[in-house]
Amino acid sequence: MAHKFPVCLQGFVIYSFAMMRDISTSAVVMGMLVAFAGFASSFAVVIQGLTAVGATQEQAASGLMVLAITMGLCGVLLSIQTRIPISIAWSTPGAALLVSTGVVEGGFPVAVGGFVICAFAIIIAGLWKPLARMIDLIPMPLANAMLAGILLGLCLAPFKAIAFDPLLGLPILLTWVIVGAWKKLLAVPAALLAFILVMIFGVEIPDNAFSTISSSIVPQPVLIMPEFSLSGVTNIALPLFIVTMASQNIPGIAVLKSNGYEVQTGKWFTMTGIFSLVSTPFGGHAVNMAAITAAMCAGEEAHPDRGRRYWSAIVAGAGYIVFGLAAGAITAFVSLAPGILIEAVAGLALIGAFSAAIQAAFNDADTREGAAVTFLLTASGISMFGVSGAFWGLIAGGMVLFAKQQFSD
Repeated sequence: MAHKFPVCLQGFVIYSFAMMRDISTSAVVMGMLVAFAGFASSFAVVIQGLTAVGATQEQAASGLMVLAITMGLCGVLLSIQTRIPISIAWSTPGAALLVSTGVVEGGFPVAVGGFVICAFAIIIAGLWKPLARMIDLIPMPLANAMLAGILLGLCLAPFKAIAFDPLLGLPILLTWVIVGAWKKLLAVPAALLAFILVMIFGVEIPDNAFSTISSSIVPQPVLIMPEFSLSGVTNIALPLFIVTMASQNIPGIAVLKSNGYEVQTGKWFTMTGIFSLVSTPFGGHAVNMAAITAAMCAGEEAHPDRGRRYWSAIVAGAGYIVFGLAAGAITAFVSLAPGILIEAVAGLALIGAFSAAIQAAFNDADTREGAAVTFLLTASGISMFGVSGAFWGLIAGGMVLFAKQQFSD
């Protein structure tokens, strides 16, 4: 009697053949572009954010590696399961938040504790619908104003870099402007290339630097035991959760909806929370639904047939994993540069997000005053009672809106 394949194995083979028929050159090319642009345009923000809250070079490399790998795996698994181009990214606004927050009392272990709490909050937001609805209740002008206030400091860095040394800072900014006028998507990768050239020809690098870089191409995962404190909750976990949900997860869902895909909001939020939780012990802050790269994967450029675009997200996820495995060399090379140059590249990567957040924050005249209070208090960088300005900005802006509504009624 002939042996028969188990039913589950037959189903897997049929599903695999169906997927292979869907692959296309346009989707593969778009996926490769997404991986390169997504990683190159914002890895400097991640490194800057992790080091700002106390991570060492090794811990920052570990965090960058695990974030790239987990967001790649998450995107690949979700896209294969759903056949929807689900693009996953690290929380770039969250990393910018870390830059503005600085080292909290207790150092990086307390920051990691905040990452853990944020990851659990994202998981709960997916499982418990009322929590996701509470995020929806935060007025979007205030959420965007808070985001703009967080990003402002980094977006000023390219101009501070010119003041620091015009020969170092100006080529990076001019490259971004010129290439962006031709092809917006390539502006930040081009600025990154200019940064590399400036490093090679304009910065004195120790003789043994490149041998050190080559010996640490693949970073070693560094386990950080989290510590939990009130300052970690108020300064890290809560603002990181709000920024990640309001500026990444919710817009990412909206992008897929606008391209005609049926979304599973709660399930996908929970998945990103789980992968965030996996990354936290090794220094990763958060992974989430992508917004900008989601539009690239879900658009017609990936493939005219909506049902075959998911391959772009699969290829992008695989690309992120490859880049993550080289995070050690990337972090070691970046550490040789003056800090202001790293901030300059990160700031250029965030100017688009800053301008969009500012426009959305001040577009509605009825909420403009509250948004202004949130923006200014967040951008001030002040800390009261050990709580960062991002939290107080949101509270103060909400009070202004509430008072205005009461008196207008």
